Amino acid sequence: MSRSTNESRLVVLFNPSSTVAEAYRTLRTNIQYSSVDNPIQMLMVASAQAGEGKSTVISNLAVAYAQEGKRVLLIDTDLRKPSLHRIFAHTNRQGLTNLLTGQSMLQEVLKDSGIENLSLITSGPTPPNPAELLGSARMKKLLEELKEQFDLILFDTPPVLAVTDSLIVSTYCDGVLLVIHAGKVKKTYVRKAKEKLDFVQSRIIGAVFNQLKRDDITFMKYYGSAK
Repeated sequence: MSRSTNESRLVVLFNPSSTVAEAYRTLRTNIQYSSVDNPIQMLMVASAQAGEGKSTVISNLAVAYAQEGKRVLLIDTDLRKPSLHRIFAHTNRQGLTNLLTGQSMLQEVLKDSGIENLSLITSGPTPPNPAELLGSARMKKLLEELKEQFDLILFDTPPVLAVTDSLIVSTYCDGVLLVIHAGKVKKTYVRKAKEKLDFVQSRIIGAVFNQLKRDDITFMKYYGSAK
């Protein structure tokens, strides 16, 4: 993995002593404590709109869990504008779409992230029918198989308000973490995103307020059990 390419985004890996890296480890702990009675094996990280830092949050969270010794799988289910392959410096020629259309086998698309305990499935080529693929019987069967192999499966998704894809993925998950870019996204958009997730009975375990500003310091804050 190229340090120069990803150092600014994967802070948990490249700058583990930083306050931001500690914030991600604290986020990991908060999620674990919030789900003691209802353990989370499949977690979706979502946002109302694009550009709120969702992919960066989920990538660092995945690294934090892997460093704890968990067998972690990170799946890019944003089949329209994927980004995880760039964050982890991988090709995206083969990925989830190839698997769901029967063009590839699991072992062909399951990638080593270069980080111990962390595996990756990139999105693959953009399909004409993302929502249909994500809601397919093949997708459900795949997730049942993956649950046998990994302690935690994390899903990166498109913005909730943009397309229905994220709502479909949320129905598979034990919890949803909502990322909110402080000062950028309007409250009405966050409310609409939550209403959509509530409508499909997703379990929102909390929200991460990203890019908060205080005394010239940029930080993030987690609020559990978002209401």
